[in-house]
Amino acid sequence: MSRYHSLGSIPPKRHTTFEKPEGGLYQEELFGTAGFVGMSSLIYHVHPPTVVSEVRQVKDLSAKIGIEKNMKALSFKGFSLPQIDDYIESRKILFVNNDLKIGLAAPKSFSKDYFYRNSDSDEMLFIHVGSGKLRTMYGSIDFKYGDYLIIPKGTTYQIDFDSEDNRILFIESASAITTPKRYRNNYGQLLEHSPFCERDIRLPKDLKTHDEKGRFKVLSKKQDILWEYTHENHPFDVVGWDGFNYPYAFSIHDFEPITGRIHMPPPIHQTWEAAGFVVCSFVPRMYDYHPKSIPSPYHHSNIDSEELLYYVDGDFMSRNNIEKGQLTLHPGGIPHGPHPGAIERSVGKKETGELAVMIDPFSPLKITKEAMNLQVDDYYKSWMIKK
Repeated sequence: MSRYHSLGSIPPKRHTTFEKPEGGLYQEELFGTAGFVGMSSLIYHVHPPTVVSEVRQVKDLSAKIGIEKNMKALSFKGFSLPQIDDYIESRKILFVNNDLKIGLAAPKSFSKDYFYRNSDSDEMLFIHVGSGKLRTMYGSIDFKYGDYLIIPKGTTYQIDFDSEDNRILFIESASAITTPKRYRNNYGQLLEHSPFCERDIRLPKDLKTHDEKGRFKVLSKKQDILWEYTHENHPFDVVGWDGFNYPYAFSIHDFEPITGRIHMPPPIHQTWEAAGFVVCSFVPRMYDYHPKSIPSPYHHSNIDSEELLYYVDGDFMSRNNIEKGQLTLHPGGIPHGPHPGAIERSVGKKETGELAVMIDPFSPLKITKEAMNLQVDDYYKSWMIKK
């Protein structure tokens, strides 16, 4: 995050003694990325974060591929994914390439028996159903329907859900997830024409120091293997931190759409980017206002990217027979466009209440066996006009 933040107590000078009131020193940890040249934060622990009494391999989380190479438009009913008690068990990878993994989760709870750390990837959690609190070593973030949670690689966290009814779209990204470069100046500040700004982004707060000893299980994912680390000190024994590397939240409802006289291209909906993909937010907005405008999107050939749409709420005007939680995948190399009748229906309309998340990977996606369990039959034929 291109924004400095600090919570708790820190010494006036980095890499210098920071004494505890009762004697001894707090333990400084540099939590950094890209070696020593990426975003980083300095974290001050009551105890060393390195005291581990046991490490064991728990399971292989590698996705099982159902379709290695795909050139067919596909659709999947996400709300058909069954609810599962545990958070980690509920996370199902549906699509993968070398840059990212995309999945759905429907957890009833997050067990208090462990902490979770994704050591492979930055994570984006989009909250479709549910609310609660993300608890990390940086502090906590309250979340609700429509929130994006951006969690940097290696962040240890737990989630307190308010109920058992939760549905999450998630991305695991091999590279950092950031705000779009074209909406930032050379100093990282979001520009005046950006569809959101820094005050819309919610940072960690309420840092609580857990000065506790015991046996604390941290489940850490690395190279798609889930490992169990037993720490002798509580992972959240932090008294203070500062820097640029930390989790944060942004609500899709705070995305301010950019509109024009004629149909605007999808990049104006961009919200996040990484090295191998972008994420866009389609939100309620006024339609185009040229007197002869066609609000429906034009037909488009995806030459250099896939298009994966996740439908959140409202009537998505370019599609027929779409449900909440449904996904559509339009692969690169072939055209896609509005369903029959959508163009004609859109003419003369003034606004839309649609809400959707679009993920555009720059390399082809593989389809997992988990995704095929949710597949809609013959979606690729849905542009045929029935006689």
